[in-house]
Amino acid sequence: MPIFEGETENTFLSEKTYVSALINGDYEIDGVPQRLRVEEKVDFSERIDNTLNLHTKYGDTPVSITLDKFVSNAEEDIIPDDTGDGYLKIVEAGDGAPHNHFLKVGELQSIHNVLIALNKPTEGAINITYQGDSLNIKSPFEGEYLTMATMQQGKLVKDSLQPLVLRSRYVIGNMQMVFPKPVVKGYFDVVKKSKLLKSDEDGIVVNVTANGESKKVNLLGGVGTNNQWKKVTVGGLAFDLKFGSKVLELPFSIKLNDFVAEKYPGTENSYSAFSSQVTIVDEEKESFDYKIFMNHVLDHRGYRFFQSGFDNNEKRTILSVNHDRWGTWFTYFGYFLLYFGLMAILFDKNTRFADLKRALDKVKDKKSKLVTILVLGVTLSGFAQEQHSEGDGHDHSAHATVTEETVNIREEQEFSFAENKIKVDSILKANVVPKEEAEHFGELVIQDIGGRMMPVNTYASEFLRKLSKNDTYEGFTADQVFLSIQESPLLWYNVPIIYLKAKKADSIRKIIGLDASENYATLGHFFTNRGDYKLQPYLEEAYKAQIPTGFQKEFKETDQRVNLLYNTIQGTSLRIFPVPEDENNKWISADEYKKKGFKEKISDSIYAGFIAGSFDVYLYRLNASKQSGDYTEPNKLLAAFKKNQKSLGSAVMLSDDKIKTEILYNKYDIFKKLFSWYMYAGALLFVVLIVQIFKDKSKKINIVVTLLKAIIIGLFILHTLGLVARWYISGHAPWSDAYESMIYVAWATMLFGLLMGAAKKTSIKSKILAAFLSVFTYTFYRKTSDLTIAAAAFVTSMILMIAHWNWMDPAIANLQPVLDSYWLMIHVAVIVASYGPFTLGMILGVVVLLLMIFTTKKNKEKMLLNIKELTIINEMALTVGLVMLTIGNFPGGQWANESWGRYWGWDPKETWALISIMVYAFVIHMRLVPGLRGRWFFNLMSIVAFASIMMTYFGVNFYLAGLHSYASGDQIVSVKFIAVTLAIVATLGFFAYKKYAKYYKK
Repeated sequence: MPIFEGETENTFLSEKTYVSALINGDYEIDGVPQRLRVEEKVDFSERIDNTLNLHTKYGDTPVSITLDKFVSNAEEDIIPDDTGDGYLKIVEAGDGAPHNHFLKVGELQSIHNVLIALNKPTEGAINITYQGDSLNIKSPFEGEYLTMATMQQGKLVKDSLQPLVLRSRYVIGNMQMVFPKPVVKGYFDVVKKSKLLKSDEDGIVVNVTANGESKKVNLLGGVGTNNQWKKVTVGGLAFDLKFGSKVLELPFSIKLNDFVAEKYPGTENSYSAFSSQVTIVDEEKESFDYKIFMNHVLDHRGYRFFQSGFDNNEKRTILSVNHDRWGTWFTYFGYFLLYFGLMAILFDKNTRFADLKRALDKVKDKKSKLVTILVLGVTLSGFAQEQHSEGDGHDHSAHATVTEETVNIREEQEFSFAENKIKVDSILKANVVPKEEAEHFGELVIQDIGGRMMPVNTYASEFLRKLSKNDTYEGFTADQVFLSIQESPLLWYNVPIIYLKAKKADSIRKIIGLDASENYATLGHFFTNRGDYKLQPYLEEAYKAQIPTGFQKEFKETDQRVNLLYNTIQGTSLRIFPVPEDENNKWISADEYKKKGFKEKISDSIYAGFIAGSFDVYLYRLNASKQSGDYTEPNKLLAAFKKNQKSLGSAVMLSDDKIKTEILYNKYDIFKKLFSWYMYAGALLFVVLIVQIFKDKSKKINIVVTLLKAIIIGLFILHTLGLVARWYISGHAPWSDAYESMIYVAWATMLFGLLMGAAKKTSIKSKILAAFLSVFTYTFYRKTSDLTIAAAAFVTSMILMIAHWNWMDPAIANLQPVLDSYWLMIHVAVIVASYGPFTLGMILGVVVLLLMIFTTKKNKEKMLLNIKELTIINEMALTVGLVMLTIGNFPGGQWANESWGRYWGWDPKETWALISIMVYAFVIHMRLVPGLRGRWFFNLMSIVAFASIMMTYFGVNFYLAGLHSYASGDQIVSVKFIAVTLAIVATLGFFAYKKYAKYYKK
């Protein structure tokens, strides 16, 4: 339902599509000519065999309309045929969107109230004459044209006959048009549009038959379209045909008073929220005003109105309409019953879950009475390869340009690359600001390109990670590097800090003249001594590609790093000065003030002078302080900057507490450190548990086990505090993007590892010892399945390691409007947390299969107790995961209904979540199928089923396009990796089955 500001509307388009026809003829009733209206609801798709058989009668005349073909992403075009009429194709964009028009030879046509004639001279029209292969144009209006192939411009002189230039963009008045090809003879047909040109319309060809005559009619339309009727005469009857949505009418009207698109501070196209301020005009009930925005729905007389979208000019809102009052309440009530039933599975004493808990208690009682002898030859391979994270979070895709006056780069180097680096680094070391003073500079608040307010320390950290894939440069902190660039910009043209991927960037190395063994380039490498950008010839094609190749991706990423460093050297990114009374709270840098027209916007000459020169004064005083060792003067200026930010930018200024918290968060980088800590603690606990098997009565070993469990619990507390800190800094729940969801899944995995590992409390001595450890430890310190805790710690470390690989961006970003909802807390928290117990189940399945492999005749009985225990815990974990995944999936439907007015849209994430529910429901219920029972098959399937979770998370987020996608098209897991993983699982299952069949199968 589109509405322009100031207009009132009471109609909207249906979600369903129809083929409609109006039939007129000679048939009369009581002397009144009759019109017959017929329509058929259709749902055409390329994936199915489409049919349309509409048969009716107009009076006594049989009429039929049948489908000839359906084409998605379609347009109507001329199929060349010498027997056909001649047409000139015109592609115009008078209302901002391209439309095809076909001007027949000898015809006059009105396009957006502008007359255009082809070989039909008409006064006041744009006359196009066609003779042979030549076309000429004579316009009553002034205009201009641009030939796109050569970029040659020309003037369209009023009332002057001149050649018509094909494939050129003509601008005449408010209308733009292109004549893509000469006059073509042929017939019209519905064809598929070029993949490069996305179409919002589909097309059909229908056969219309009446009185023995039949004609083919081309119709364009589809969901959300309301095109003009297509007129045709068949068998003496006049038909008006249409394909698309039906126009429905409301029993009241809606007037759009104002559409408000709120942007993140200082941005032009980054929307934080958008809303429609409307008035409901209802003659039967009292009129009222209302504000509709994302996740805030207007309900009136059974109709629900959702903020769906808006035009780029921000003058027209687009509302989606839903009319299903009782259906919504019945659906929500059914959801509530579902949630209640699923929760009962976990708490009712008569359920399978309760039986599992009782069985687990019995197994643990047996274990406590036996001396378990377990021989495991497990080699824990190290996964601690150093990974560097990429974390800029901004798009600096504008191409950098450098002039000869800016920097003189010698093509022939007098020194080797290594020698130059040593010289540059020595200069840098001699002039860099001390770490403590750079930290003071890092406390300033800066506005990034996406509108997020952050300390300079955060911006500098993200900048350095994006640029070099490192957190430091030659031992210098991000604050020192960023401040040094402001002090000595020309020096940084020669610092090798721009990261180039090994092998993948060899083409770039060759272009810029860098040795293949070097992983870092200087900014100077990318420019000739005339200032020409060496990558420029390759970038246009790379940025135009809808699906860029690996080669093009590498050029784009490198170009963005080059521009990131270039903009920082220029000072463009240092946006620390608020613009007074700016409606969007924009902050600017001194460079932007000088170059981008802000002099006119800032009337206060004193403040204008402060923006233009104060930072240069700060750098001057900073340089003087490096000589004297006294930094009082530059620190006074830093205090002035902060005071100015609080005074003029208070609407978006961060509090001192938030600044300090974010800097501490950056400093400790807790999630990156937790990866190795969890791995060390989990691996050590595995090793000590193996030793404990041989010396189960050793008090020292028991104390070490207890201590390691306490350490893991302590790490879990740090993990929790890290999530809380990120929540506080970002202002939203920390599971809104790829990186955050990964660290949250890791947290959920460890949580369920601790919970599933816990059992009954033991002796008074154990309680006293636990009390000394901590209150939190006391809660979890009990007779536990230690292998479960060790496995959970190890898999948590693996998840955190993946979270810090290069394709993950740990930067805190602004929240998308649709995610700014309490539903984020409910839906995402529950559904992502369910991945924790599923991950735990997968790793427990691996451990159980290993236990089977290392079973011998001597340890069979005691090994069986461990297998039983872990299998029970595994089933409990999968049950909890399935309950959470199901409960989490259905609030997703409620959220979609509150945001878009529909429960289910076959989005890839929705679909794969449903598939995962079905997969794990099958795994849990295999015990009811005689041929599928058994601990070996259950544990193997708990590993295999985890692939559906991997697809739900990674596959959808990074391979498929949809509402939940984070980086569609980025290949993070190769086919080779998948094949190797499957081979390992198959090998593990094969050898485990041999021992299972020998010792355990009944």
